Amino acid sequence: MKDKKLIGLTGVYCAGKNYVAVFLEQRGLPVLDVDKLGHQVIEMEKERIMARFGSDILGEDGLIDRKRLGARVFGKPAELAVLENIVHPGANRETVAWIKAREEKTCVINAALLHRSSVFNELDAVIIVKAPWLARILRARKRDNLPWTELIKRFRSQSEFNTQYFTKNTDIYRVENSGYFGVSKGLRRNRLENRIDEILSLLGIK
Repeated sequence: MKDKKLIGLTGVYCAGKNYVAVFLEQRGLPVLDVDKLGHQVIEMEKERIMARFGSDILGEDGLIDRKRLGARVFGKPAELAVLENIVHPGANRETVAWIKAREEKTCVINAALLHRSSVFNELDAVIIVKAPWLARILRARKRDNLPWTELIKRFRSQSEFNTQYFTKNTDIYRVENSGYFGVSKGLRRNRLENRIDEILSLLGIK
């Protein structure tokens, strides 16, 4: 994979990294959504996951209900570690296979847990998407419809988010996604696009 430039894209809960991913795709860059890839691996490993966490994590459609599964492991480090040991190897294999299959010289790896990816140490740059706390929690409430107490727990669980990235010896670029406050949607979009173009220019990508 040394013949390719790898860019990591990440951000805290509901900061808007997938929104930024769209801009990167519009500029011709292939973007792998590792979170969606993880959902696929969960189904591939359904039998192992059910054997460990019970059949009541299934939804009415017979698929694993990720919210039920998430509730089963949230705040339980040992249980979460078991789940990650089932899912992460498959997600890492699929990530490497995807990169090798791309013909483009630059690839973007979009992942909430980017620092746990097998390609983390091969990244040439990391883009971290940030947003005001209030904007994020309003987005989370609207998108996931979780109780406020549950949302606060999720936010607190990411209090050390930046630590694993700013200790890495690579270029770090921040993208501010201001959310609902202070600027119109059109102006916010223009600022984001200008920032993305600036970063790509600094990385020598046109």
